[in-house]
Amino acid sequence: MKKIIPILIFVLTAMSTTGFAQQVKGKINGSVTDVNTKTIESANITLLRAKDSSLVKISASDKAGNFSFENINEGKYLVSISAVAHQVAFSNVVELSASNTLITLPATRLLAKSKTLSAVTVSVKRPMIEQRPGMTVLNVDASPTNAGQNALELLEKSPGVSIDNDGNISLKGKQGVLVLLDGKPTYMSPTDLAAFLKNMQSSNLDQIEIITNPPAKYDAAGNSGIINIKTKKGNIKGMNGSANAGYTQGYYSRFNAGTNLNYRNNKLNVFGGVNAGTYEGYNRLNIVRKFYGVDHKTLAGMGDQISMTHFKGEYQSVKAGVDYYFSKKDVAGFVVNGNFNVHQQDPNSNSNVTDERGSVLYKLRSDVYNKSNSQNLSANTNYKHTFDSTGRELSIDADYAYYNNRSTNNLNTQSFNAENVKNGETVSLAGTIPSLIKIYSAKADYIHPFTSGIRLESGIKTSFVNTDNQVEYLRNSGNGWSLDNRSNHFIYKENINAAYAIVSKKLKKWDLTAGLRLENTASKGRQIKNDSTFNRNYTNLFPNVGVGYAAGIKNQVNLSYSRRIARPDYDALNPFVYFIDSLTYSQGNPYLQPQFTNNFELSHTYNKFLTTTINYTQTNDIITQLLKQDTEKKTTYQTRENFSSMKQFGVAVMANIPIKKWWNANIYTNVFNNRYAGTYQSDAVNISTTSVMSNITNSFTLGKGWNAEVSGWYRSKGVEGLILANPMGAVNSAISKQLIKKKGTLKFGVRDMLNTQQFSGYAKYSDVDVLVKNTRDSRQYNLTFTYRFGKSNIPSERRKTGGANDEQNRVKSGGQ
Repeated sequence: MKKIIPILIFVLTAMSTTGFAQQVKGKINGSVTDVNTKTIESANITLLRAKDSSLVKISASDKAGNFSFENINEGKYLVSISAVAHQVAFSNVVELSASNTLITLPATRLLAKSKTLSAVTVSVKRPMIEQRPGMTVLNVDASPTNAGQNALELLEKSPGVSIDNDGNISLKGKQGVLVLLDGKPTYMSPTDLAAFLKNMQSSNLDQIEIITNPPAKYDAAGNSGIINIKTKKGNIKGMNGSANAGYTQGYYSRFNAGTNLNYRNNKLNVFGGVNAGTYEGYNRLNIVRKFYGVDHKTLAGMGDQISMTHFKGEYQSVKAGVDYYFSKKDVAGFVVNGNFNVHQQDPNSNSNVTDERGSVLYKLRSDVYNKSNSQNLSANTNYKHTFDSTGRELSIDADYAYYNNRSTNNLNTQSFNAENVKNGETVSLAGTIPSLIKIYSAKADYIHPFTSGIRLESGIKTSFVNTDNQVEYLRNSGNGWSLDNRSNHFIYKENINAAYAIVSKKLKKWDLTAGLRLENTASKGRQIKNDSTFNRNYTNLFPNVGVGYAAGIKNQVNLSYSRRIARPDYDALNPFVYFIDSLTYSQGNPYLQPQFTNNFELSHTYNKFLTTTINYTQTNDIITQLLKQDTEKKTTYQTRENFSSMKQFGVAVMANIPIKKWWNANIYTNVFNNRYAGTYQSDAVNISTTSVMSNITNSFTLGKGWNAEVSGWYRSKGVEGLILANPMGAVNSAISKQLIKKKGTLKFGVRDMLNTQQFSGYAKYSDVDVLVKNTRDSRQYNLTFTYRFGKSNIPSERRKTGGANDEQNRVKSGGQ
């Protein structure tokens, strides 16, 4: 590894200085407006050869009406521009040459079609859901009824995305999703992340990118792909922003409010925002356990448990940053994010433990009070240099992230006999669980387009992670407090060095991409209490190949392959015990190894309307959440192990259907089979389930600023790890009205109208036999007001992606 990085730097330097004296590629820019100089978004832009009007490239105008074509060969061209309810327009013929590599067309003004001008109000906007090669994009602002929804609600109705009862996000039936916020991780455990996303309002979001086969420039982490949530930032010149406030009523009430501001002039862009809110809810958990003897067949007892949990919390998030443009070729920026969360819950459990005949042996009552206080801070410094108009550029990032989480876990347990007479003294356990994580990361990326049409992307990255986790349990059985033997201290350090290169080439109707990423991982873990350590050092290659074929204007075929890795979350490596109640707890596993996945995907898109995708995935040494039981103590605990393998085969279809001018429907259906195979306690385990997942969204434009939406999702019986989940789904509806000259939006919505988003399932393998049902505060009524102020007619600026993506996404704080 030490030899590879200097060689790569030498090659990049050589390429940047030689220039490769071949035919120079060119670039054509332009913009489109209507006759009133109002920008037209999503106009169809077609680049044609002047000699025969043959197709070269197709594009679309952005929010500001701008468009561009890059890496164009020398020659004569013209541009065709069209938009809904407007007449088609053509540019003059232009010529790219060695002495003229950048052409900016005069602004094109489209004339409205006269036969409909007096009767039609034209609204040009991005589609709600776009399908791009290897990526599905949800445009948040494209549906007015998204106003008032939160990020988790948007994810729940995104194609192929599902969220389980613990907040874990799956993509196309596969866990291990790398979740990013503006290209950076979200810094939280699944439970904390779910709570955070519930309070992140759609008014602050621009797009959600769902990337199923990421290229080699991304960290190789993420078993099933990447979800990147893009926030709004740096849109326009002058001062502008938005403010929002919302009220939600379920069984409990919740509040949220926030504001985002941006100021930009020719050289300076300053942005920031503050959001805060409260949340509160409940869970009712029913668990039935069967315990078996050493033969894993003979019934040795049973346990039934009912737990009622009331939870609440509050959060604040702060974001501030600045970009400075030293010249047209040089820009530097700095951004800092802070997330602060206080969470508390008080699960109370009643359990009955019986023998094999069903006679009560004893009863337990557990009263628990858990509280966590987390502080997450991250900072990114970045610089970008553009060498010339061909797209040759160098970017550098440095990141720092700091996580400080302090949790307390207090458990009081009382035991009763079959006649409800108390047995002995109340047993109390008080735990203090501080966790400190620091991440340092730096990366450099270089892009070099060759005159032959070949494009090279390459880069290097290094990251360092230090975690320090402690737990101290005090126990009181009626004779005073004493140190419990489950107290522990765990220190973990990790260093990852990486280098990648991607080569791409457009060859007539073909689009070819090949990438390779090299990652070296060195890690060391130590348990202070028993003075045990482990050291690991491994190097892996992660190839990525993509082939695209444009079979005419209406048909696009893409084939891709990638190899990926999922390293254990830092919290999963932590061997501490975290109590849910007296019979149920979770425990980390410091001996977890990384899992490796091979993904194959074939997709066909017809007329930008219908997309069909076939995928095959095989994961070895898969990190799986397991339930384990102690028959003698009648306890169950949750941990993670490297289960043998998982294979998935799936077919997905997505269609965007304009049923009427005022009614648009998006339909997504995915049929997939998940098969887990491995060994648990010397018993062979084989679990295979074919599942159906479907999302349907109906959007209605009712006129006079009124919009409505009815959406729903359904998931048939499926497997989550080794737990078989029963069917579930939800129906949502909303209506919105634009106010104050379309600057304000008032929206009322209902989530889970039929109260069907309730989890139930079971696990049955080896000596494990558990039934689970969880009822939660799912049906909610929401009222939201969003107000936008300032200018809104200048093109958007860059969005920065830092380099600590994988490392920060593996932070799972809070003992969840």
